[in-house]
Amino acid sequence: MTTLADRPTHHALPRATPAAVRDGRVRTAAEALLVVALTLVTFWWATGGGLSDLGAWDSGLTSLGRLTGLLASVLLLVQVLLMARVPLLEQAFGQDRLAVIHRLVGFTSFTGMVAHVGLITWGYAAGDLLATPGELWDLTLTYPGMLLAAAGTACLVLVVVTSVRAARSRLRYESWHLLHLYAYLGVGLALPHQLWTGQEFLASTARTVFWWTLWALAAGSVLVWRVGLPLTRSLRHRLVVTSVVPEGDGCVSVYLTGHHLAALGAEAGQFLQWRFLTRRGWTRAHPYSLSAAPDDRSLRITVKDLGDGTAEVPGLHPGTRVLIEGPYGRLTARARTTDRVALIGAGVGITPLRALAEALHGDVVVLHRFRTEPLFAAEFTLLARERHLDLVALPGRRRGRDSWLGAGVGPVDDLTALRARVPDIAERDVYVCGPAPWTEQVHRTLRAAGTPADRIHTETFGW
Repeated sequence: MTTLADRPTHHALPRATPAAVRDGRVRTAAEALLVVALTLVTFWWATGGGLSDLGAWDSGLTSLGRLTGLLASVLLLVQVLLMARVPLLEQAFGQDRLAVIHRLVGFTSFTGMVAHVGLITWGYAAGDLLATPGELWDLTLTYPGMLLAAAGTACLVLVVVTSVRAARSRLRYESWHLLHLYAYLGVGLALPHQLWTGQEFLASTARTVFWWTLWALAAGSVLVWRVGLPLTRSLRHRLVVTSVVPEGDGCVSVYLTGHHLAALGAEAGQFLQWRFLTRRGWTRAHPYSLSAAPDDRSLRITVKDLGDGTAEVPGLHPGTRVLIEGPYGRLTARARTTDRVALIGAGVGITPLRALAEALHGDVVVLHRFRTEPLFAAEFTLLARERHLDLVALPGRRRGRDSWLGAGVGPVDDLTALRARVPDIAERDVYVCGPAPWTEQVHRTLRAAGTPADRIHTETFGW
């Protein structure tokens, strides 16, 4: 293992790739379309009497209820699009950024939906708070589609409650993933009543076209990208397990082969959702990163036994069929903007970076934090010799909750230790993979070292 302290530094001009430029344009367009949609429904609400209705208490409550319902409806449908794994969005935003947006939009839309129900009911009760529960019961039983909306709301409540970090940590991944799928059902049941009874949906041809287009886009995206494409790819590529090889520290590598794998479009650094067709495993999808650069003949993933479905992976037999979704993730060469790269991984989080180290060219340094023995030590040594990579070991248990480094680096603070090992870290693209709290600490250190935020590319594991 070496450091870069004595190496001469040089400056490489940023070179945004065509893919990076295209991704930036997609992000800008997506954000602009969301703003336009929210502005448009607010404009229609205002010109449809929404502002004038604010003059009285009861009509004002109802009017605000309509507005919060409209905004929540847009955000709920956007939430469906975020869950649909649309390749254009996946490539442009990356999984970590989409997860943050997904969480923000999800809680905002849910809050708006609750406000919509409360304000509308309170307004229909003529502003009498004590009469509101009875009015809600009456609306639910007598208005078209309201029973469906109540069921949809219950599904969304279940999803939101189980998405809170404290509750999520108590659930098995499989249980949480299954419950999270109820969001589709919740949206599907909660919104139709507005198509039947909402004046904002039916007041003009433009509004009707807008809402039905948004609905069709959301539903079509789910059917195409979450159902049709994974099924098509699984049938076309016909992946099967060829061998399972122990890697040490509770990890195993699974080697797979299939047909026309180049057409899969997988890149080093990406992950797929895997369903191994064992007696119990076909119903459960798990995200595992590629741990070697893919080719037309084979794929490899490396999995650590962390309980749940991961415990079954070491027992897979050659010939086991596999269903896949993906590839997903932006932790790839397409995010690169400079000739120099640093790869920082913790434990099994080194797996996508191992694949990237094989695929990237130029000045690459790999920093690997591990407790006892590094994963892929022999492979990294070979890559260092063949591709002139620089390997920096960060051994030992973490020094504490306020540090992302191991005890083996000595008593200096994280920023000083990082700069000592990679003096030009501020001028590199940095790829980071590990547990969420750990990657957040790495991100803070990188920013303190002067690395621009748009050159820090992260992917967290866990859920």
